[in-house]
Amino acid sequence: MTTAKTALVIGASRGLGLGLVERLTEDGWEVTATVRDPAKVPVALKATGARVEALEMTNLESMDALKITLQQQTFDLLFINAGISGPLGYDTDGASAADIGELFIVNAVAPIRLAQRLAENVPDSGVIAFMSSVLGSVTMPEGSPMALYKASKAALNSMTNTFVVELARPQLTVLSMHPGWVKTDMGGDGASLDVATSTRGMVDVVTAQLGKGGHRFLDYKGETISW
Repeated sequence: MTTAKTALVIGASRGLGLGLVERLTEDGWEVTATVRDPAKVPVALKATGARVEALEMTNLESMDALKITLQQQTFDLLFINAGISGPLGYDTDGASAADIGELFIVNAVAPIRLAQRLAENVPDSGVIAFMSSVLGSVTMPEGSPMALYKASKAALNSMTNTFVVELARPQLTVLSMHPGWVKTDMGGDGASLDVATSTRGMVDVVTAQLGKGGHRFLDYKGETISW
């Protein structure tokens, strides 16, 4: 019998994180998922049968505790799905220092902090994926009411590049992924994709990238995005 592939999905209580868990379990993966409060696991997440662990992305002690809990486990996929929209608009003077700081900590710094702690749980044949965005591409400028969000995702891409270089494991596949414009709390009802379509695509892309090595910026259809 073929051993089931294993995945750790960070931030799985709703939206894209929950959708990833649903698609992976549909495909027969054994999934561990994190939520802020394990006492308040959504019914939909419980229904997947995934194992649930606690994690607060802005708390280093919580990250360290998760690392200890998972220290004997190996995952074919670590998918770090964490993000907030932050202050809207281009009026950077109107955004508080606290809000800007939270945006960049959650969207850019915390994912790397976590990846640094859990990279050893992923073998060279596996994948570490970060939930990025096409808005983080600095070669594709466009008007947007999410200027600071765009900057935070560009920062995540930059920090991921540094993470990959410092990790010095060229056989390991690292993906910066754009999920598309998705109907979630962040994407809004006017978005062009539903969660199932986006996450189905991302899981298929991850599966196809297993064992390829290197760092790529891809969308949910597997198409390359310019940095």
